[in-house]
Amino acid sequence: MRRIFLAATLGLALGVPGFAQTGADAPASKQDVERYFQAVHSHDTMLKMMQAMAEPMHQTTHEQCERDKDRLPADCEERINKMLDGMMKEMPLDEMMQTMVPAYQKHFTKGDMDALIAFYSGPIGQKVLRELPAVMAEGMESMMPIMKKSVETMTERAEREV
Repeated sequence: MRRIFLAATLGLALGVPGFAQTGADAPASKQDVERYFQAVHSHDTMLKMMQAMAEPMHQTTHEQCERDKDRLPADCEERINKMLDGMMKEMPLDEMMQTMVPAYQKHFTKGDMDALIAFYSGPIGQKVLRELPAVMAEGMESMMPIMKKSVETMTERAEREV
């Protein structure tokens, strides 16, 4: 009788956490994360964000080529922009998103994913998704002078060091 009680107690102690993990506090599955990616239109959102970032990058390229035009070929801006645009188009976005699945699984539960999906499926979540590329573009535009100054400082320092 004592052995049966011990076995039952041990079975419950080991089994209950497994049962508890089947609910909202269970780790997110790959399917949960993929449903989230679909809800946030991850592929399209990434494309829009990259397109929004392209404009400030082109502006920086223009300024750099204009500033150093005496040392650069005449088609500098065209060549660099073509290279940057090509690199962005070749980004394997879906493959990159799939590599992120384990990180989402590590940090979010099934319940978290369900709540995020519910949020992004609602009107405010949809507005966030619509507006985020513009917010990012405006943010990048406002950061460009700071980044440009920092790059110039680093370039000057590297030139002095070399």
